[in-house]
Amino acid sequence: MSTEAKMSWFSVRKELRPKPRLFVSVMSFMLPLLLWCLVSYIPWLWHPKVEIDDPGAVTYFKQGMLVDKELFVEETGKIEAAGEGAVPQGTPANPIYLPAPHEVAVSFYTAFTTEPKRRSEKWLHESLWDSIQVIFWGFFLSSLFGVPIGILAGTYDFFSRLSEPFIEFFRYLPAPAFGALAVAILGIHHAPKIAIIFIGTFFQQVLIVANTARKLDPSLLEAAQTLGAKNKSLLFKVVVPGILPDLYRDMRILLGWAWTYLIVAELIGTSSGITWFITQQARYKNFDNVFAAIMIIGIIGITTDLFLAWLGRRLFPWQRQAANA
Repeated sequence: MSTEAKMSWFSVRKELRPKPRLFVSVMSFMLPLLLWCLVSYIPWLWHPKVEIDDPGAVTYFKQGMLVDKELFVEETGKIEAAGEGAVPQGTPANPIYLPAPHEVAVSFYTAFTTEPKRRSEKWLHESLWDSIQVIFWGFFLSSLFGVPIGILAGTYDFFSRLSEPFIEFFRYLPAPAFGALAVAILGIHHAPKIAIIFIGTFFQQVLIVANTARKLDPSLLEAAQTLGAKNKSLLFKVVVPGILPDLYRDMRILLGWAWTYLIVAELIGTSSGITWFITQQARYKNFDNVFAAIMIIGIIGITTDLFLAWLGRRLFPWQRQAANA
């Protein structure tokens, strides 16, 4: 690779060309997958367990049982030293909590097609739908109140002094601490879960939106005032349109925060959602289903974010033009 090519890959604050950018983006996923494959399929790299194929003369070994490699070596040594009975046979294996990639890939299909072991439990798609509803309503209500308050706080010092000191205090209180209180007030169904998502995002949302409103170019306000714009016109015709692209980006980031509170939110009240599915599958030691469910959350999250990013480029095309200028 030439010096010029290397510089094009590692230039400070400059975007890569389309093909290198695509290659590096793909590698960001392929490298962790490669590491996972190496750990799963190369026995000498990291296989701390032994799966018993033939227990031999070791009475407590059972076929298919996973034992520590040190214990297997120790028991094999005892049998060989005594010279009595068959030596146990085994295959190097990883712990049960680390399934191989192909096992997780199969679970992406079987998790949706395998009926739950108990009638009271839900299918994976039903659990996902419960979680999506909790995320939607929690984030929708948070935005419904948080965005207007944030814009007002970032535009008017009165609203800033009225809201931000308390919000600065409250944002340090962990949302899960309100779980028991939310159940006591709102019951045991979806409402307390939605409340946890709301608490986890609302206070941060107000502060972030207020900071975005403060970053508006002052020259735009000065020009509007020179043309005779008053407070109401400044707010609705200058501030709000002026911050829309940055506000949209903030909402994309905050939506990701809402997903991080989902696991905690679904631990309170009735057992439902993707968290309950993961907990149940771990209890049955179906860790391939656990990995599949966790990855499904990530896939839904990144798909949503990519769609919102695409939509943002269509809604605010001048932002892309300004970045390329």
